[in-house]
Amino acid sequence: MKHYNSLNDYNKSKYGCKVYKLSISGGMTCPNRDGTLDTRGCIFCSAGGSGEFAESCSLNITEQLNRAKARVSSKAGGGKYIAYLQPFTNTYAPTNKLREIYAEAIAPDDIVGLSIATRPDCLGDDVLEVIAELNTIKPVTVELGLQTIHESTAQYIRRGYPLSVYDTAIDRLRSIGVDIVTHVILGLPGENDQMMLDTVSYVGKVTDGIKLQLLHIIEGTDLADEYRAGKVRVMTMEEYGDIICKAVELLPPNVVIHRLTGDGAKHSLIAPMWSADKKRVLNYLNHLMDERDTVQGRIYKK
Repeated sequence: MKHYNSLNDYNKSKYGCKVYKLSISGGMTCPNRDGTLDTRGCIFCSAGGSGEFAESCSLNITEQLNRAKARVSSKAGGGKYIAYLQPFTNTYAPTNKLREIYAEAIAPDDIVGLSIATRPDCLGDDVLEVIAELNTIKPVTVELGLQTIHESTAQYIRRGYPLSVYDTAIDRLRSIGVDIVTHVILGLPGENDQMMLDTVSYVGKVTDGIKLQLLHIIEGTDLADEYRAGKVRVMTMEEYGDIICKAVELLPPNVVIHRLTGDGAKHSLIAPMWSADKKRVLNYLNHLMDERDTVQGRIYKK
């Protein structure tokens, strides 16, 4: 049974072949780290800006792409690639630098698109103009780190902007015709199942794609200190499976599910350790959806 509109299926339909995302770095920082909003970053964000699997920004973009391609060469076959600017905030730089980075990233013939991870509060008119230009050359997707719609949680995780900023970003990105993917973290401290599902439902009405991410406790973060102090608990695999099944049923069929979980770098992952075996987790989630007859777009009855 096909449970949900997966990224793999979407890309095959759009590009006619398997497409691999190549995680690269533009060498940028974040207003939550450089003192503009804060210096500590979001409470869960690692030293690598949630881009531990990205290539090093000490290399130029072309070199990063070549290294990333080499990593997947054994399974890529005749596939194509999407350049994914992942760590930190990838619209947080002067527009001349952004234009240079984006253009180099989409230059190779086998790169079919560009995905830009950023914050909703870092999309000024000048940045949108650059993104719109690039979108006329190859498809651009903008990934927004929302995590939750609940203001109390947003303040706790030090997100640094209200929900209205996300809403405005959605409208502005729609106006230039790019696809939008929204990142949501499930299991944030203080949130119950209904709060999580409210976020999924809200996002599902406005976004083209969604990344559902399990809360990870990563070494070196302030959240790790909270966890060690006994102030934060993490979800069991059974709890996570239950909320994923409900979330999938809530999402409209047209919303592409880019991720059902995540895989934090094993060397820095503190909890939950069951999440380190991503293949096992995905098999469990798909088996659970089989058992429950979970299908995207079905209305969940409480």
